Amino acid sequence: MKNRLVVFQNIGISILMLFLVFGCKEKAKQAQALYMDSATPTKKIELIRDDANKKVDVLINGKLFTSYIYPNTIKKPVLYPIVTPKGTRITRKFPLEPSVGERVDHPHHVGLWFNYGNVNGYDFWNNSDSIKIVDRHRYGTIKHRKITALRSGNKEGVLEVTMDWLDPNQKKLLEERTIFVFRVTNDTYAIDRITTLIAQEDVVSFKDNKEGMLGIRVTRALEHPSTKPDSFTDVNGTITQVTELNNEGVNGKYVNSENIQGLDCWGKRANWLNLTSSIDKENISLAIIDHSSNVGYPTYWHARGYGLFAANPLGQKVFSNGKDSLNFKLDKGSQVTFKHRILVASNHLSKETLDNAFMNFSKN
Repeated sequence: MKNRLVVFQNIGISILMLFLVFGCKEKAKQAQALYMDSATPTKKIELIRDDANKKVDVLINGKLFTSYIYPNTIKKPVLYPIVTPKGTRITRKFPLEPSVGERVDHPHHVGLWFNYGNVNGYDFWNNSDSIKIVDRHRYGTIKHRKITALRSGNKEGVLEVTMDWLDPNQKKLLEERTIFVFRVTNDTYAIDRITTLIAQEDVVSFKDNKEGMLGIRVTRALEHPSTKPDSFTDVNGTITQVTELNNEGVNGKYVNSENIQGLDCWGKRANWLNLTSSIDKENISLAIIDHSSNVGYPTYWHARGYGLFAANPLGQKVFSNGKDSLNFKLDKGSQVTFKHRILVASNHLSKETLDNAFMNFSKN
C-alpha cells in the first residue's frame, strides 16, 4: 500500500512539472489536484472488513489495535488481540495461538467479551469446545449474525454488529445489537462497547451469578504475582504442570475508584477498575469504566489475580453474600442497554484521569 502511494505521488509530481515547463497552467492545476489526492493519508482509525477470515481489523495510525473476530472455534464474538499504543499485546494468547509461559485454565477466557453465566438457566460464560458433548445441553452460544455499519475516521472508528444468543437447541433468546466506538488520544486507546439486548419469544431471566458480563483475560505480566502451582505452556506449547511459579516480570495491580487495591477489589462496587503493569519498560494501564445508566450501577468487579478482569452488574446476591439480590428479567420484546468504556494506555492512568473519564462517559 505504501509503495503504491509513493508511485502515485511520483507520477503526480512528474506530470505537474511537465505542464509547468510547457506553460499549461490549467493542466498544471489538474495535475496538482491529482498529486494532492494521491498524497492524502488513510484515516487515522481504519476498520478493515475481512469476511473470509471472520474478522474486522481495527488499525490506529496504520498499526493494529484490535480485531473483532467471530471464528467457529469460540462460542462468542470477541475483540482479540488487544495491543497498547506502543505495540504490546496485553491479552492472553491461549487458546487461540501458541504461547510460552501462559496459564491454560479457563479456555473460554478469550480476548475481550460480553456474556453471562445464567440466562434462562443456560451458561453462556463458561461455554467452549472443551465442554464434554454430554454436558453441552446446559450451555448457550452467541453467534455473530451481521455487520450493520462500519466507518473509519480521523476522530473515531465505528463498528455496529448484530448477534444472536442461542440456547442449546438453537432457540434465539436474545438479539444483541452492539456498537463499538474506537478512539485515540495521545498515548491512550479507547473502546466504547454499547450493547443492547432484546428479549425474543419469551421472558429472559438473568439469575444473579458471579460470572459476567464484560470480561477480559490478560497476559501473564498483568497478573498479580502468585506462588500457587498451576498448568502452563512450555517453550514447545505443551501443557506442563508447574509447582513453583516464576514471578519475574509479573507485576499487575488492581486499583478501583474507591482506592481499594490489589485482590481486595474482587466483589467490590466501583465506577471503574484499573489494572496496571510494566512490560519491557512500558508502563501500562487497562481500565474498564462503568456507566451510571447501567442496570446494577455501580457494577461489581469480578477481578482475579490470575488475569481475569470483569464488570458484573447482575451478580448482587453472590457478591453481597446474600444481602442483596437482583435477578434481572426482560419481558418479551423489551430491551436493556449496557455501556462500558475500555481504556488501554501506554502509561499509568491517574485516579483523577479515570474519575474524569467516568464523568465524561456518563454524560452520554
